Parts: sequence; C-alpha cells; structure tokens
Amino acid sequence: MIVCTGVNGSDAVCLIEDLAELRCRVFREFPYLYAGDLDYEREYLANYTKTDSAFLVIAKSEGRVVGVSTSMPLADADPAFQQPFVAAGYDLSKIAYFGESVLLPEFRGQGVGHRFFDLRESWAMNHHFDINAFCSVIRSVDHPARPYDYRSNDSFWMKRGYHRHDELIANLEWPEITSSNLDPEYWHQLVFWLKSSP
Repeated sequence: MIVCTGVNGSDAVCLIEDLAELRCRVFREFPYLYAGDLDYEREYLANYTKTDSAFLVIAKSEGRVVGVSTSMPLADADPAFQQPFVAAGYDLSKIAYFGESVLLPEFRGQGVGHRFFDLRESWAMNHHFDINAFCSVIRSVDHPARPYDYRSNDSFWMKRGYHRHDELIANLEWPEITSSNLDPEYWHQLVFWLKSSP
C-alpha cells in the first residue's frame, strides 16, 4: 500500500538524503536524462526544507520513500522559473509553482500521480493562489534516447485541467547522460502548464 502525506518544507529535513537519491534515480530516465549529482540535489532540496512556505507530498510504501512531489510559491522559486512569467507580466505572488513529481517505476499506475496533484492543489487553494503552474522538458519526438514505448504525461495533465502555454518557456542547465557517454552541461527548454486554482 502506498501512503501519500503532505508536509511543510521544514518537516522534510530528515528526508533529504532519501529524496536526493530518488530524484537522481528517476530523472536519469527519458525525457530528463539527468546525470544526477547527490551534492547538488541536497542543496536544491534545502530550498524546500528551509522554509514552511514550501509543501511536499511524500509517497511511502512500507515505510520506504518511493516518491515525492514538491511545490512552493513561484515568488520563492528559482529565478529561471520566474523569468518567463515576469516577462509576460504575471503577478508572481498569485502563482503556485509545482516543482516536480518523481515516483519509482514499480509504483506507477496506482493513482499516486493523482494524489500528488490532489494534495498540492488543495495546498494551493488553501493559500489563495490564483494559478497553479509546472513545467516539463521539451524533447523532439525523434530524440535518439526516446524509448520505443515512451508515453508522455500530456493527456494526464490535460485531464487534470492543465493547459500548455508555449509562450512560457524556462531555460535550465543540467548535465545529460546518454547510453554511450556523459555530455557536458547544456541548456534545456521547459514549457509551462497552467491551471486556475479554485
């Protein structure tokens, strides 16, 4: 049985190591192809655990952390995520930023993704945000590392009421790993998906 629990950022301090390892493992998969760095992940996750303005959903199975979904006010997020909204004239204080959702492969398809969104959307509504936003990496359909059976989450997100906004693009750097070599760090584009918060 998988149990999903929402916690404030400061309550997740003791989970940083588990969450860092989880992110490194899951983000190696397509479409992110991230060559994870545990030290970087610990530092990144500290941005969530140093403040109670952040909210995390922790998924556990028999006491083991198997997934995490993060959120915080966009006004507190990395400037790279804020930039497209600033350029488009949005009020950052009215936007909840849903950072990422990662779940080990063997626990997918059991409704955890919906629980991640349910709990984060409830948090956003309780904090009176007008918009919920997250982004996904842009990959070409003929990308050489794309698995033959890969299915994007686009239809899932659309069923949840999110709409892709191609005018809102974030640019981030991360080291990418391929099946044959480790490429140097380079820029990736991520497109935002938005939904009005009730």
